[in-house]
Amino acid sequence: MTSEERREQLIGVARTLFAQRGFEGTSVEEIAATAQVSKPVVYEHFGGKEGLYAVVVDREVRRLHDMIRTALTTPGASSRELIEYGALALMDYLDEHPDGFLILARDSSVVATQGSFASILSDIVGRVTDLLEAPLKRHGFEATHSDLYAQALVGLVALAGQSWLDTREPPKEVVAAHLVNLAWNGMANLVPNPGLTVREMPEDAPRHRPNRRV
Repeated sequence: MTSEERREQLIGVARTLFAQRGFEGTSVEEIAATAQVSKPVVYEHFGGKEGLYAVVVDREVRRLHDMIRTALTTPGASSRELIEYGALALMDYLDEHPDGFLILARDSSVVATQGSFASILSDIVGRVTDLLEAPLKRHGFEATHSDLYAQALVGLVALAGQSWLDTREPPKEVVAAHLVNLAWNGMANLVPNPGLTVREMPEDAPRHRPNRRV
């Protein structure tokens, strides 16, 4: 392997082990043995376990941030569509990168000041606060309430998404549709079989196409 290929291999091996065992439960010896290299090779590339862990966490932070940022800045999307995009982005991350989520949610702050799942959610809340401010004002709400609603919305999606990881049922699009149904319509106006405006639902899922309101 070239030096860069070896580095990428070590990152991949460490990512899997950190997700399975956590930071404290993973040793340099185990990383080296799994990658079939000697311990000095790990130290040469990363300076030790902390350096390797910091690289793994940084990649996951950037991956999740990029997915959420792209979702919440979709050109031409209505407020409802942006909420759908945001919910789907988080569900996609959980579905496609469960190891990364386990690392961020468990103890990523061990070696990173801004790498915990909580800190990432806090950043997302800030973006959603800006997103909600104008629609809430149009409906007569105080601007100061935007942060409260943003926290409730992000927490709703994050907690439900984490729980969904245990079973992966129903399909993530169905989960996102129901979360947006609750967030957008409220308990008093829930529809029985909600759908999404921005992504096709699974073929066997009941469909209710929501109105495209701003």
